[in-house]
Amino acid sequence: MNLEFNNHLYSDDLNITLYRASCQSFSTIGNCVIPEGSGTEAVVVPHGPLWDDARRKLAQWSTIELRVEITTNFIDSEKCRCRFKEREKCCRSDCPEPTPVKVVTDFILDGSVTFESDLLNLLEVAKMKVIEKIQEATAANDDRVVFSFEFFPPKTEDGVENLFDKMERMVAHNPAFCDITWGAGGSTADLTLEIVKRMQNMVCVESMMHLTCTNMPVEKIDHALTTIKSNGIQNVLALRGDPPHGQDKFVQVEGGFACALDLVKHMRAQYGDYFGITVAGYPEGHPDIIENGLAPEEAYQSDLAYLKKKVDAGADVIVTQLFYDTDIFLKFVNDCRQIGIKCPIVPGIMPINNYKGFIRMTGFCKTKGQIPSEVMEALEPIKDNEEAVRAYGIHLGTEMCKKILASGIRTLHLYTLNMEKSALAILANLGLIEESKISRSLPWRRPANIFRVKEDVRPIFWANRPKSYISRTIGWDQYPHGRWGDSQNASYGALTDYQACIFIQNRSLLAFMRPRSRDKKLQEEWAVPLKSVEDIYEKFMSFCLGKLRSSPWSELDGLQPETKIINENLGNINLKGFLTINSQPAVNGAKSDSPTVGWGGPGGYVYQKAYVEFFCSPERLTALVEKCKQFPSLTYLAVNKEGTLKSNVSNNDVNAVTWGVFPAKEIIQPTVVDPASFVVWKDEAFEIWSRVWANLYPEADPSRKVIEEVKSSYYLVSLVDNDYIHGDLFAVFNSI
Repeated sequence: MNLEFNNHLYSDDLNITLYRASCQSFSTIGNCVIPEGSGTEAVVVPHGPLWDDARRKLAQWSTIELRVEITTNFIDSEKCRCRFKEREKCCRSDCPEPTPVKVVTDFILDGSVTFESDLLNLLEVAKMKVIEKIQEATAANDDRVVFSFEFFPPKTEDGVENLFDKMERMVAHNPAFCDITWGAGGSTADLTLEIVKRMQNMVCVESMMHLTCTNMPVEKIDHALTTIKSNGIQNVLALRGDPPHGQDKFVQVEGGFACALDLVKHMRAQYGDYFGITVAGYPEGHPDIIENGLAPEEAYQSDLAYLKKKVDAGADVIVTQLFYDTDIFLKFVNDCRQIGIKCPIVPGIMPINNYKGFIRMTGFCKTKGQIPSEVMEALEPIKDNEEAVRAYGIHLGTEMCKKILASGIRTLHLYTLNMEKSALAILANLGLIEESKISRSLPWRRPANIFRVKEDVRPIFWANRPKSYISRTIGWDQYPHGRWGDSQNASYGALTDYQACIFIQNRSLLAFMRPRSRDKKLQEEWAVPLKSVEDIYEKFMSFCLGKLRSSPWSELDGLQPETKIINENLGNINLKGFLTINSQPAVNGAKSDSPTVGWGGPGGYVYQKAYVEFFCSPERLTALVEKCKQFPSLTYLAVNKEGTLKSNVSNNDVNAVTWGVFPAKEIIQPTVVDPASFVVWKDEAFEIWSRVWANLYPEADPSRKVIEEVKSSYYLVSLVDNDYIHGDLFAVFNSI
């Protein structure tokens, strides 16, 4: 890992000792020695973006003094930005040898003594960068392939909604990162910024934002960079940019930059090593130098020399423009290596989805002249058959990627054009993904920003509303790691309608937080006449049996695979008036790669306590509480809208209901039942009755009255069977 300290870059061999003033004892955390005891104020604060982030993140901690001793290999950041200890892997041919050095400094860290996990988070920041992901895969030496997707900002409200639906499905296949483009002339600047924030923090994928110089004075560039930095985003694709609409040539804006090289230099000068910077490479030559379909050799060599300048200025990775002749790409890679460019060069693959789009895109990029004749010959007889063109595009893309991978290159970047089928089909053909086996590192998807990098515990109550949970915890300074009790955050964000609006061209585009397609499904499936509470029972039962695809209490699409294990039991208790909104079956040592309940990768075993959460009337709750006395393994929490709480556990009894055992790791317990969080969650759960379901009906509709009666009188109940081996959670409902 790497650390920027006092504006210098330090490489992998990192030993850090933190001395707290006036203290005698120390505790060791990894390679960091964390002192304990009381301290005094210090007066010296170091510089550098990592420490700036630390002070901002930990702003609510009490003031302490630390002395930091760093013993590492020093690399002069003015001469080299690479992070390899091995000189032969360095991105510069003239990279200097590292020099052992010890740095000692004092600084103020605002916080308490329990800052170990945040310090380690800080030291793992570099792993969030694209370059680190590529290096990690390369170092694994197991033929791992790094793949990624590119998207562009849609022009319409429906387009934004559809894009995020596709992202959710595609990100489930674990791409290393996804990027979002910056419209010509900066036309989508605001939308791009909003989308990349949502990608990183809600879709939960490592995200890279395109940033261009077109129509962008330095103030606007810095605004974009500070915005994404504050949202934990570390990756930028630095581009000069295309001319604005209606113009043929790029024109430098007053107070802006003339080229991508200037942008790269500015980012490194102003932000140090915080950002991972990617730049564009052109296997056939930049469009500006292409004449009659080809780039003159002298211009091509000049283009390569300029690319090297971008790398020498601080770029970590090169992603290429689209191409359809793999030999040209491989020649380009070799040409780059010959002039000393050693950073990863990622091939940009654009599947052919339809003939007209293919001709338009290759014309825009001026790549028509170097399309292999066999490609054009294959397309000509089928050009009016879109399905046949798409099938050929998948075949061509697959064969191109096979040849690239056979050459030893282990990275692929797919230009999706916001279409998922072709990109996923190519990856499936290569054996890189399996539609039926989607792995999960945790039962829930963690935001891909630096502030939540170690988060691995959540209350189960938001299992079906993960975006709501992220929204309500986005301001936390620490996120639970290892156990829920480590969290110092008792405060959740305010209960608001957390749909977000993004603004472009003075009009609001509804973001995916509350997509209209979901509202439409709810309208179709849930806005039916309700004459009595029994009609409500029927709706809940239908959802549990898979007859409905939507639920007001879920952001997800339909039943989750593990729910199908117990859906008949759920249907039965819903008909009895126990209206379920969240559940999981008991699991005793299932393999961690199980397609229904697995998570955490291969080689482990996962466990779950049976859990069900539901609304019920006071009368049914009384009967249930009485029955629970016959089942000592059951624990419950029950609360009504007003906050009247009934329980057979104390408020401090946090119950781990999901955990996993993995080789050479501590036990991981990603979901818990936390009584304090349950009381917070109940406001949201009750509010959904009126804010979501009742709002599907006209104001005077009598169905609203039925819904409001349930909301005002029922209890929300959380029920756990702690016997995950021999227990039977549903037995308690049999005689009620």
